[in-house]
Amino acid sequence: MNHARWKLAREKKASGDYAESPEAAAERSEVRLAMAFAKAVYDRRKALGLSQAQLAERAGLTQAKISRIEGADAVPTLPLLRRLATALDAALNIALDADHEEVRFVARSAA
Repeated sequence: MNHARWKLAREKKASGDYAESPEAAAERSEVRLAMAFAKAVYDRRKALGLSQAQLAERAGLTQAKISRIEGADAVPTLPLLRRLATALDAALNIALDADHEEVRFVARSAA
């Protein structure tokens, strides 16, 4: 989108004449969820003091896969979510609402 079109879209949005398409809203929601998951993995990995390579080894993945996950470039499957939670020694909590996504790794309590 060129600058003039971007400015027009911004002005329409500011004036209230802008309506986002359902497809664009769905894509925006998917991106927010991917970013929330990426941040949760990154934050938990850093809290544990692990490098991407160390987390990859613990999860049975490659460092490149961890990089893609933390970069929000990978769509994790349910088995992958379980592997990551186990490797991060945490439970994975995901809360989804119409306009809010929350992804958190909760450290397992020492028994």
